[in-house]
Amino acid sequence: MKRKTVLPLILVAAMAGIASGQVKAGNGIYFGEDNGFATQGGWKEQVVVTVAGGRITKVIWNGVSNLGLADRKTVAAAGGYGMKKASKLGLEWDREAASVEAYLLKSQNPAFDKFNQDGTTDAISGASLHVWIFYDLLKKALAAGPVAKGIYKKDGWYFKEQADFDKDTGWKESVLITVVHGTIVDVIWNGINKSPALKSKLIEAQSGRYNMGKTAKKGEWNVQAAAVQAAILKAQDPAKIPVKPDGSTDAVSGASIHVNAISLAAEALKAAQ
Repeated sequence: MKRKTVLPLILVAAMAGIASGQVKAGNGIYFGEDNGFATQGGWKEQVVVTVAGGRITKVIWNGVSNLGLADRKTVAAAGGYGMKKASKLGLEWDREAASVEAYLLKSQNPAFDKFNQDGTTDAISGASLHVWIFYDLLKKALAAGPVAKGIYKKDGWYFKEQADFDKDTGWKESVLITVVHGTIVDVIWNGINKSPALKSKLIEAQSGRYNMGKTAKKGEWNVQAAAVQAAILKAQDPAKIPVKPDGSTDAVSGASIHVNAISLAAEALKAAQ
């Protein structure tokens, strides 16, 4: 997914009722994310912002991946993102993102527009990354309206993977769930293989190399996985989706595969309860 320009996206601010230095959104917790995974790096950017009393009181810039990984802040904090070596500041992604978040909390200006042509800025010390992506998603979040209160007590990114690689297929499946204001807003079911020659299950399936689509009546693995993800989003509680003893389910019309994501999601969400 490529972003073509920077300046036209600033106009989205009007949709959110934003004036320079002012936050006109009502109290609530807002969420915005990219429409898909980036072609380079495989990350899907996300922003969560809390507004109270006409002020932004909390903001989180994060990302989720199509590589079968935990959320970007967790990966970066563990040294697995690799930005530190390339950054002019010698900082990992989570450190630079924290500087952008702190700047917004201080400035209270979602309509920030001091971007360089490449989407970086000289106005925020401690940040050499493409900050226009952050402000683009911030405006998108505020324009979308607050997220309704959900059933979970703790917000965050919850990742769970199987304990071992399957001895027959070589895959180890995982789920990554984003919870905002107690509501599941994003679900990614994926997997990694013990063979270094293979990319994530999602990427292999999307590229046609997984080869399930030739025999499966309900489509390639990524197509069926998307149906299961949608079912979890709708149910909010994975335990409400019945799974048969053989690991399949009749509750998701678009999936005939073993729905390992449902049990993994239930395990992951224990930390949010």
